[in-house]
Amino acid sequence: MILVTGAAGFIGSHFVLDWLATHGEPVLSLDALTYAGNRDHLASVAAHPLHTFVHGDVTDSALVEHLLRQHAPRAVVHFAAESHVDRSIASPEAFLQTNVVGTFRLLEAVRGYWAALPATQRAAFRFLQVSTDEVYGSLPPEAPPAPEAASYAPGNPYSATKAAADHLVRAWHHTYGLPVLVTHCSNNYGPHQYREKLLPCLLENACAGKPLPVYGDGLQVRDWLYVKDHTAALRRVLEGGRVGASYHIAAGNQPTNLEVVHTVCRLLDELHPRADGGSYLQQVTHVPDRPGHDRRYALDTRKLRQELGWQPEVSLEEGLRATVGWYVKNL
Repeated sequence: MILVTGAAGFIGSHFVLDWLATHGEPVLSLDALTYAGNRDHLASVAAHPLHTFVHGDVTDSALVEHLLRQHAPRAVVHFAAESHVDRSIASPEAFLQTNVVGTFRLLEAVRGYWAALPATQRAAFRFLQVSTDEVYGSLPPEAPPAPEAASYAPGNPYSATKAAADHLVRAWHHTYGLPVLVTHCSNNYGPHQYREKLLPCLLENACAGKPLPVYGDGLQVRDWLYVKDHTAALRRVLEGGRVGASYHIAAGNQPTNLEVVHTVCRLLDELHPRADGGSYLQQVTHVPDRPGHDRRYALDTRKLRQELGWQPEVSLEEGLRATVGWYVKNL
């Protein structure tokens, strides 16, 4: 079986659901169920014979050690993290606790478990650290996408704590030989994302007749990756990635935030017209920019595509249409 931390969060829950739909291997899901974790995301597999859910925190070393001994996973996929930049600016300590201390304690529990495995199981074991493009900091407009060897330059408390976690994972590989894999993904989107992220915030506000907030001039650039393309890439990395290697996961979609907002408004006009017949574009409102807002992220994904044969399958238009349609039906 595999152990998935942060399994009730946005990306973690999609990974668990997709794994159970494509593999005949059990999953042990661990989640602290803080504000962004929602067990309802896993409701469809609550009675699945191959799925076990445990409410718990990765900072709880005794619990993690017990689960490792009891369930003997062949891999750990580590999603558990605080991930919202605005929250990290307002309350950074929680990010240090979960992202840094939590990763440290998880690594130590896994190291002890892994070291006691028989040689063949020890060689086959993997620890997959799921990280973010934000650790590289903001790229200038003319800069090429960041390769896996790019220097870290985190610019906010969230990205700084994820960078620290990545460094811990690599140190545990270099020092102790723990067989790790690291992935960095671009901006994920899709159904049942927590409301503080851009798309669910826009869609909730739109349907409630509220302003659609856009930070600053809205010309920040992100690479938008549909969540199911991300989970497919993670499965490929877990299956065939080289121990100690990092892989970038992105779709090559780099619109400005304002362009994404306009696309969402167009799709809402089509799928959920306003009662007054007006366009949702009328609700777009520019608000003061966030402190230290990174201007652009971009990842070079050639390594993943060439080594493991992964390609994104969902275009930005398709993914946004599916996402808007889901929220319209479920808000």
